[in-house]
Amino acid sequence: MQDKTISGFSKLTKEEKLQWLAEQFTDDTDAAVRELRSFWHADEEQQRVFDGFSENTISNYYLPYGVAPNFLINGKLYAVPMVIEESSVVAAAASAAKFWLRRGGFKADVRSTHKLGQVHFSWKGDARKLQQAFPQLEQRLRADASHITYNMEQRGGGVTDIQLVDMSAQEPDYYQLKVRFETCDSMGANFINSVLEEFGNSLQAFVQEHEAFWGEEQQLEVIMAILSNYTPDCIVRASVSCPVEALHGACPDMDAAAFAEKFAKAIRIAEIDPYRATTHNKGIFNGIDAVVLATANDFRAIEACGHTHAAQSGQYRSLSHCRIQDGIFEFWMDLPLAVGTVGGLTKLHPVARRSLEILGQPNAEELMGIIAATGLAQNFAAVRSLITTGIQQGHMKMHLLNILNHLQATEQEKAAAQEHFQDKVVSFTAVREYLKQKGRKRLVS
Repeated sequence: MQDKTISGFSKLTKEEKLQWLAEQFTDDTDAAVRELRSFWHADEEQQRVFDGFSENTISNYYLPYGVAPNFLINGKLYAVPMVIEESSVVAAAASAAKFWLRRGGFKADVRSTHKLGQVHFSWKGDARKLQQAFPQLEQRLRADASHITYNMEQRGGGVTDIQLVDMSAQEPDYYQLKVRFETCDSMGANFINSVLEEFGNSLQAFVQEHEAFWGEEQQLEVIMAILSNYTPDCIVRASVSCPVEALHGACPDMDAAAFAEKFAKAIRIAEIDPYRATTHNKGIFNGIDAVVLATANDFRAIEACGHTHAAQSGQYRSLSHCRIQDGIFEFWMDLPLAVGTVGGLTKLHPVARRSLEILGQPNAEELMGIIAATGLAQNFAAVRSLITTGIQQGHMKMHLLNILNHLQATEQEKAAAQEHFQDKVVSFTAVREYLKQKGRKRLVS
């Protein structure tokens, strides 16, 4: 077998990396190099910025950047930027936004913005001594980290609470410092981790120096210091509500009351069945992730946090909820959402900067509301489709162009196919057969 290992890859120039990769792992070296180079930014300075986001970069990977207009959130109208490749997501969000525009729009209420981090450590000494000395330890921790926290404190943030948590019943000798942070308009990951690592150093020094622990062997070991991406104290509620009769028009073949009841039943199914809840919540994150990507926030952290929140009861459940009470239809979602509008890629990435401009330069709390409302809109649109026409009708019509491109249809064939499938079910097989009937002799498999 051919040896394709390499030493010192990171030391190669970008051109050398690209050439080596194409030679070793593609069938047509020249074509691969041309294709990957074609996605480089025309502005060399801007390309250097992109290259600095990651390591071993050889090209850029493009995703569609769309906009869902008509989002009325807390009385303010937005056009929401969305980065996503899945067909029908932006259209669905825009459809739901327009539907609720005439029914009061979305409400977004940020309940809390605190984030969490932990210093995990082993302590083999007397637990009571550690507890008794904790007030002094907390003072030491805050003092030693003051050079890191000063600027954040000037903006109204910083360390808001430190707790000593005894976890030794679950794991022998295991304790943690559980720390709450306010990071204002920044996501704050680097700030939090820097503070926690400083806390770890201070904790070790404190035990070595404090008189309560003199004469004892070293019995403390810091295991790790790291933020938690589960932020149950950084919560936003997005909601819509209206009289049941105002839902008229949600489905042409169903009256408002029947639609409301069927919709609420679908949400209840997602609350009690993990199999349905998983797909249900994935749809919510179609909307959330798209806005998070457009604003250069961390969609992986936000998804991990959201899914943890969905399982907080011990069973994985729907993130959204619905209630019909006293003739009022209510649909809402509580979501832990840690995002930033300053620092990191939000200012470095030119399209992220533009996204924030389009959104009116929101602060972190406003952005939390926009993202949550988009996720709720996506969920409303998906469930409405599921209980009425079915998800495939709209999804496959949006997917039609992808199928036609895959089959290498001409522009004339695309136009004719889109007209043909206006009132027909779209599938890969149906499109393929249609093109054959139109006289196509060769089709891509």
